[in-house]
Amino acid sequence: MKKKIQTDQAPGAIGPYSQAIDLGDLIFVSGQIPLDPKLGSIVSGGIETQTEQVMKNIGAILDAANLTYSDVVRAEVFLTNMDNFGKVNEIYVQYFSEEPKPARFAVGVASLPMNSLIEIAVIAKRS
Repeated sequence: MKKKIQTDQAPGAIGPYSQAIDLGDLIFVSGQIPLDPKLGSIVSGGIETQTEQVMKNIGAILDAANLTYSDVVRAEVFLTNMDNFGKVNEIYVQYFSEEPKPARFAVGVASLPMNSLIEIAVIAKRS
């Protein structure tokens, strides 16, 4: 049975989707953009600031599911500028420091919601 995961510590959905879906063993976290959950707007600053906010949003949703970054098995990274890939990795690795790291892909896209520079979605597995 699927169950919706919802927390006010991460931005609410800006469309017809859930923050995350819990399927028991697997948790699918929707793509997170750098929205400040209290203000409802994109955080100011460059790719580093935006990546930090995305990771905080993901962390809040994982926490609401009683999970941590160590439970993440896959990450999907979308960037509007692939030149930012190195900067994103510097921040990303701070959250995914344990081995094995999640499987991941990163792609360049023309644009993202609310003109954000980055969006990340993850899949986590309960132990």
